Amino acid sequence: MTETRPTGWWSRTLQRLTADDHSIDAAELRADAASAGCEPVSSCRKGAVVTVTGRLKSVVYTPRETVPTLEAELFDGSGSVTLVWLGRRRIPGIEPGRSLTARGRFAAFDGRQVIYNPRYELISC
Repeated sequence: MTETRPTGWWSRTLQRLTADDHSIDAAELRADAASAGCEPVSSCRKGAVVTVTGRLKSVVYTPRETVPTLEAELFDGSGSVTLVWLGRRRIPGIEPGRSLTARGRFAAFDGRQVIYNPRYELISC
């Protein structure tokens, strides 16, 4: 993904005034991830141990026949990754809108980008 940035103060201000809320939020999340020293989700590769940070868009409990799972979609402004905790029905603090940093092995399953049982740290707002 190539991003062009306006170079002048006036161009940056005009872009910010005319951009939609989603674009502004995504840019802020990308800047937060870069300042925290985390990898953008869009540049993570399968099999690598990564540290990502962002905001949870959704949290879903999925009862399975064998092992229950808690799935949360983490968005960092460049893309999304699904965080999956096996054997968990609920984790205090894991809720939509919450910011967190997660670390684990990046994988792909059923066409989705996934990190299973990540270590995580909740970020206070």
